[in-house]
Amino acid sequence: MSKKVLVMAEIRDGNLRNVSFEALSAAQKIAEGGEIIAALLGNGTSQFVSSLGQYGADKVYTVQDERLNQYTPDAYIQAFTQIVKEANPDVIFMGHTSIGKDLAPGIASKLGLGLISDVTDVVLEGREIIFTRPIYAGKAFQKKKVSVGTIFATIRPNNIDVEEVDPQKSVEEIAFPADIKDLRTIVKEVVRRAVRGVDLSEAKIIVSGGRGVKNADGFNMLQELADVLGAAVGASRGACDAEYCDYSMQIGQTGKVVTPDLYIACGISGAIQHLAGMSNSKFIVAINKDPEAPIFQVADYGIVGDLFEVVPLLTEEFKKALVTC
Repeated sequence: MSKKVLVMAEIRDGNLRNVSFEALSAAQKIAEGGEIIAALLGNGTSQFVSSLGQYGADKVYTVQDERLNQYTPDAYIQAFTQIVKEANPDVIFMGHTSIGKDLAPGIASKLGLGLISDVTDVVLEGREIIFTRPIYAGKAFQKKKVSVGTIFATIRPNNIDVEEVDPQKSVEEIAFPADIKDLRTIVKEVVRRAVRGVDLSEAKIIVSGGRGVKNADGFNMLQELADVLGAAVGASRGACDAEYCDYSMQIGQTGKVVTPDLYIACGISGAIQHLAGMSNSKFIVAINKDPEAPIFQVADYGIVGDLFEVVPLLTEEFKKALVTC
């Protein structure tokens, strides 16, 4: 039975986030020929309509309003709720990002829907949609389904393979009127800390440092390796607590949860709180001078050695390898 799927596309720093395309690919897996609708909130979003069509959207609802240019729960809940009521979808997807984690529960409460959060896989079994999500800090996975009502789920970034449908696919844009009122908060300006390189939450490769990096200067060495690989730099909570780096780089149970293709852990012991944030990476390389470090239990490849010797050697070898490619 065909299903109508609504996907909220998310924009960050003037670009569509990759998780928007992942959510569209998830929609294709379960729509069974049904209609896929994307929603874009904020002024100037029409420029992204063709890209959403390229990755599977049949229609794109745009809500043009300057109050949606920066995320506020009140404005987004009102605008997206209106779209849900108009589209009347069978399934709703959005990214399990900082915005999605805040917005989805509010939408679910407003519309009286259940919510499956932090989904890492979506499959169609017969006529049922089966969702996979991690539990117990990533030590186990549970499969869930919704038997009655509209299905609502948030998709963890970097878990659903993105599939391009047709670069030339035509897509219909429908301008949706904004009926936003009684806002309790209006964002006048957003000041972000300057972040170098790739966005950590969507990075395909992450070079991460722990207390073994010893000081803030040690992260310069990790950044050099990351620059060669086109990677992002992360950190354990121990490194953040020691003020080697900013907490925006923290990966773990109380930081960001990441699932890159390659995770290089440098001087990280492997405390369970850190593993909760990165253990689902496709490949894990651990560098630690302690052969008994817990990180080696989850690593696909381990290097026992001084990271101050190993990391510069890796950097040079990767430079050579990339030159010959």
